[in-house]
Formats: sequence, structure tokens, C-alpha cells
Amino acid sequence: MSILVTGATGKSGKRVVQHLRAKGVAVRAAARPVFDWTDEGTWDAALEGVRAVYVVQLDGTTLVRPFIERAARHGVRRIVLASGRGLDDPDYARDTAGVRPGLVDSEAATRASGLEWTITRPGWFAQNFSEGFFADGIRTGELRLPGGSAAAAFVDAEDIAAVVAAALTEDGHSGRVYELSGPHPVTLAEAVATISDAAGREIRYVPLSPEQYVAELVGQGVPPPDAQAFADLFAAVREGKDARVSDGVRQALGRPPRTFAEFAHATATAGGWSTG
Repeated sequence: MSILVTGATGKSGKRVVQHLRAKGVAVRAAARPVFDWTDEGTWDAALEGVRAVYVVQLDGTTLVRPFIERAARHGVRRIVLASGRGLDDPDYARDTAGVRPGLVDSEAATRASGLEWTITRPGWFAQNFSEGFFADGIRTGELRLPGGSAAAAFVDAEDIAAVVAAALTEDGHSGRVYELSGPHPVTLAEAVATISDAAGREIRYVPLSPEQYVAELVGQGVPPPDAQAFADLFAAVREGKDARVSDGVRQALGRPPRTFAEFAHATATAGGWSTG
């Protein structure tokens, strides 16, 4: 019996695969084209012989509910769902892209599944600076974002993966909702300065207004609705909502989460911001 990891090439999924393999657990790493959320014909083969699943859902869909029902029929006993921070508050973020209804339905389906379940709600990933949509700006030396001077408690995806691996393989996590953050809030300017120090070169953070940010993205060829959706992602940061520190990592693992500085120095040492 193995563990299925969906989204196995993503920031958290690929790290969950690594953590599980380090534990000696048989892992089925699911990603396109072998596993496709939008093609139910790929689900059965992925679920055959699986005892637990890490579910990284497809944003803007309600596919988790039928997928969990299919998983239960295959004998899956444990589900760990990747959800989102602030889901209990409908005003937490501006959901221009229409992601929240799918997340709400996924959590409801997970809770009602009759399986052992755990829900993770991570905040902003620290890895957005190294693998996500901040990374290009970091590498070019200038990060231009509409984040203002407010802070966010960025969480290291390594900590997220460690929590997920524990919930998939250990007892004591069933019925838990883990809100995951870093140990303290960091402004975008502080984050960039920390990365600059770790990388050994000058990097600047340039705060933009939402309107300036949208205009720059549109100028780069991004469709206006998508540009606005990207800008709206930062509303919760500007309003200070993402500065809240959660203790989910400590609850799950019995240790504090990694600091942003630890993330930055580890990433720099591994060549994560190499420009050559």
C-alpha cells in the first residue's frame, strides 16, 4: 500500500514526496499527464492500492468532492488536504479569480468523507521568492509588487511538507486543521534585504500601487482580468491580515517553523538565486 501525492511537481507536493521517501514510504507521485484533475479517467489508476492521499486541488474547481468519494471506494483511509489561510473569513482576501468557493467545498467534502482527515492552511510560501512569481524579480535585482509596507508571516514549504508527511504517516493528526505560518512577520522590504544579504548582491523592493502593478502586467502582455487578480492577491498583505503568526507547525511537529532568514540562506547556499 502506497501514498498518493497529487500536485507532485508543485512547491509543496515535490517536497512531500521527498519527505515520504526519506521515511522509506512507498510514494506514487501524481502529475500530468498520468494524473489529470480534469480527466476522471486518470483517477482510478492513481488511486489503486493507495492507503493515503495528499490532495492539492485545482483552483477554481469542485473536483475534490468526487475525487474523495472515488478514493473511499478504492479503500483509501486517510486524506490530507491542502487548503488556504483565512478560509473561515469570507472577507479575508479579494477573490477575483473565484478560488474560494472551491476551497470551501473541498474542506466540507473532506470533513464529511468518513475518512481520517487533516487540513493544512498555509499562508504565503517563502518559496514564492525562489520558485514562484517573485523569483524573476529577485534574480533581476528589482522586485516590484503592490504589497506596501505591511508584513506577512511567510512559511517555508519545507515545513509544510514536513507537516503533511507527518499527517499522512503518523497517528494523532486526524480531525486537525493546521494553520501554517512562519515564526514572525516579515515585510517585503525586509524579505528582499534578507535575500540580498544571503545572495551577496544588491536586490531592491519597489512598492507599487495596485493600479501601477496592473498597468505593468498588462504592458507585459498579461490579460487585464488576470493582472487584476494578481494585484488583488496582495490586498490581505497590505491590510496586515497575513502578518498573523499561527502555531500549526509546532502543533504538528513539536518544533518551531523555520525563519525567513533560514530559508533565504539555505536557498542561496543551494544556488537558488544564481544568475549565471
